[in-house]
Amino acid sequence: MNLQDMPSLAPTQLELPLPTGTPGESFNEPAADGFILGGFTWRHANQDPTRPVVIINAATSVRCRHYSRFADYLFTNGFDVITYDYRGIGESRPASLKGLEASWSDWGALDFEAMLQRAQREFAQQPINVVGHSFGGCAAGLGTSGHVIRRLVTVGAQFAYWRDYAPAHRWRMFGKWHVVMPLMTMLYGYFPGKRLGWLEDTPAGVVRDWSMPTARYEKRPSGRVIHTKNSQLPFANVTAKTLAISLSDDPYGTIPAIERLLDYFTGSTNTHLRITPADIGEEKVGHFAFFRSAYQATLWPIALSWLQTGELAPDTPGRRVPRS
Repeated sequence: MNLQDMPSLAPTQLELPLPTGTPGESFNEPAADGFILGGFTWRHANQDPTRPVVIINAATSVRCRHYSRFADYLFTNGFDVITYDYRGIGESRPASLKGLEASWSDWGALDFEAMLQRAQREFAQQPINVVGHSFGGCAAGLGTSGHVIRRLVTVGAQFAYWRDYAPAHRWRMFGKWHVVMPLMTMLYGYFPGKRLGWLEDTPAGVVRDWSMPTARYEKRPSGRVIHTKNSQLPFANVTAKTLAISLSDDPYGTIPAIERLLDYFTGSTNTHLRITPADIGEEKVGHFAFFRSAYQATLWPIALSWLQTGELAPDTPGRRVPRS
C-alpha cells in the first residue's frame, strides 16, 4: 500500500507551535515503569497553596503542544498548568515505535498517574484539576490517584465505540479507524498516522485498544488486563465534580458516547453540557477545534468557570443533558 495514495482525512488543522512568549518550561518525568515522559509546565513564580494546578490530558495521538494556547489562557487566569505527551507521542516519543507496546491503559494508569504524582510533588498542597480531551477524559479515570482530582472537565470524551459514532459518518469512520488503521499497523509495526495526515504516529497497543469493536472498556485488550488485576476499574476512585462538554457536530462525541464514559465515573458528580455551533454563533466546531484560540471568547470560559467554581455560569451556552 502506497502511503502517498492515501487521502488525508484529518477533520481539523491542529495548532501545534507553542505560543510566542509562553511561560511553559519543558520537563522529563519517569513513569512508574521507568519510561521517560516529556511535557511542559506553566508555573507562577510565587507559591500559593490555594492556587489550583491543571493537568491537561490530550486526545489519542494528539501532541500536547496542541493545547499550549489553552494552557497559556489558564495560566493567565491564575492556574499553574501541566501538559505532557503520552508514551510514543511528541515529547515522549522514542527513536522507534516498533516494539513499543504502549496501550490506552498505559497512557492512563502509568502516564497520567505519573502526572498526578508530579503535580502532588511539584505543587504540594495545591488543588489538582484535570482537563481531558477525547480519550484524555477516559485517561483521567485510569490513574490510581484519581481521588486527588478536585474538578474535571472533559471535551468530547469517549473511548471510540463504533456504534456511538454519528450515524452520518459511522461507516466511513469504521473503515478508517477499525479497518485501515489496524491493517496499516500490522504492516508497519505501528500506525504511521503522521504520514497519512490523520494523527501522530501511534503505538500498536493503542491501535488494538481503539479498533476493538466492543462497548465496554474492560473488554478492550489493555482494559482486560486492568480488570483482571482489579475487580473494580480505577474510574470509581474519581470523586471530582465533573463537567462533560460535547459538541453537537462532533462525530465522535455523540450523546451515547459521552454518557457511556460518564457511566464509569460512579464516584463523581457528573454534568453533561451539550453545545451546538449555533449556540456560540458558529457554523461548525467538531471534535478538535475546542482548544483552538478562535474559541477563547466563547468556549474556553465554560471550562474556566468550572475549574474555578465547579459550576456553570447562568449564561452558559448549550443545554444540560439529563442523566439517567
